[in-house]
Amino acid sequence: MKQWSEFRFAETVAVARDLLGSHLVSETADGVVSGKIVEVEAYGGFSDAGSHISRGVTERTKIMLDRPGLAYVYIIYGVHHCINVVAHPEGQAGAVLIRALEPLSGIDIMQKRRGVQEIRSLCSGPGKLCRAFGITKEHNGHFLAEQPLYLLQGPQVGDEQIAAVPRVNIDYAGEAKHWPWRFYIKNNRYISRK
Repeated sequence: MKQWSEFRFAETVAVARDLLGSHLVSETADGVVSGKIVEVEAYGGFSDAGSHISRGVTERTKIMLDRPGLAYVYIIYGVHHCINVVAHPEGQAGAVLIRALEPLSGIDIMQKRRGVQEIRSLCSGPGKLCRAFGITKEHNGHFLAEQPLYLLQGPQVGDEQIAAVPRVNIDYAGEAKHWPWRFYIKNNRYISRK
């Protein structure tokens, strides 16, 4: 499998689709966990009202303008971590939220971290997968081609296998809430929702 540094950095939406089928690997003191990316959401720059950076550059959002391939990790509801991959054309902003993974290895570690036995539920949401993988704000700004948290390019997922639907939980985003920028692998049982 190819390292993330070999990925083609293009339009954020294209990168989101390309990430499907790739593997996320996390090496921790508890052991190594990995999973296949099965669901993502693309978030553009200033003109995307669903994107954090549309409200301006802040200490938190400035990473969306930084080097593609960095992890953008933040906390929602004061509890759950979410991981994004910074991905955008030069001079622009954007990131791809990893919404769900299909667990591949280290499942016992994930089960212990989540307190859940059912494999299907371990990584079926952005907060769930971060807990299962031990991802915290300490990973914010980490380059995802390097250990201990990194991406490996998996087999290409064909367009006919990809569903493109509106993003979720962005009712505040006006017209942008209807953009079909959530992508998932059709018929995959590990996605967060249909």
